[in-house]
Amino acid sequence: MIECLMTGADGTITRTEAPCPGCWINVVAPTSEERAWLENEVGVLSEFVRSALDDEETSRVDYDEDEHQIFVIVDYPVVGEDGAGVRPQSPLQYDTMPLTMVFLPQKSLFVTISIMENEVVGDLKGGRVRNVDTRYRTRFLLQMLLHISQLYLVYLRRIDRISSSTEARLHASVRNEELIQMLNLEKSLVYFSTSLKSDEVTLNKIAQGRIIPLYEDDQDLLEDVLVEIHQAIEMANIYSGTLSGTMDAFASIISNNLNIVMKVLSVITIVMAIPNIVFGFYGMNVGLPFEGVPLLDNWAFPLLLAAAGCLVAAWIFNRKGMWH
Repeated sequence: MIECLMTGADGTITRTEAPCPGCWINVVAPTSEERAWLENEVGVLSEFVRSALDDEETSRVDYDEDEHQIFVIVDYPVVGEDGAGVRPQSPLQYDTMPLTMVFLPQKSLFVTISIMENEVVGDLKGGRVRNVDTRYRTRFLLQMLLHISQLYLVYLRRIDRISSSTEARLHASVRNEELIQMLNLEKSLVYFSTSLKSDEVTLNKIAQGRIIPLYEDDQDLLEDVLVEIHQAIEMANIYSGTLSGTMDAFASIISNNLNIVMKVLSVITIVMAIPNIVFGFYGMNVGLPFEGVPLLDNWAFPLLLAAAGCLVAAWIFNRKGMWH
């Protein structure tokens, strides 16, 4: 999908029929024909398009001196495949995807390329980000980066709430669903932390002003972006450490509970073995040497003997605290 957007006189973003100076070209999961149009008509370099559609591409900034094109790619947070389109109780996982921005100064165009529909572009198109003007490309880029960093903070708070809720359910009963959810959240924090650090490196390169020209009015906005990114990195590290410690604690609890269960089962097995020994001894077809066994013809005696043996064994195990 390709759409041409531009900020109107009233400050709202509206569609245009064709690319024009100062407009924003938004490209989502382009077909081969749309990729050809993007490269031939708009003039975006083919290597930039290939990199933009690679979901494994890391955050970076690049500049082509011949075509005077600036290429910026950053990672933004999304709900991962394990959490998309599944039941509400299914384990949820978050991931990151690349969003590419290309400056074409000679044509006064700003191009965004993404693999899938995303919340960042949707909020900008829907007017949920204030003071957006597609004609000021550097400021538009920084506003997009600021919104991405704020989305990281929103998703991190969601992860914290989900982990707290899952931990509360784990206290009640340890089930595989809760453990898988905690594991997915831990993986999500690893993805977020890695992507945020890459985005921070890209922002530091932008802040130097050698590749993308920065104006005085944009400095405050860039500082806000850096502050939000640093805060997101700190939150991801804190939540990751807390979640990792919680997982280790529950692993120890599960192992300890298993040991307790095995100990109790072993004690029950030993106590239950005493009647088998007594009844087996009295139930043997013995010859003359065993004719002196006491009360061999009385069925109540071995029963009482087995019960007494079980009670004595249970009392000994209870004194040693083996029942719990």
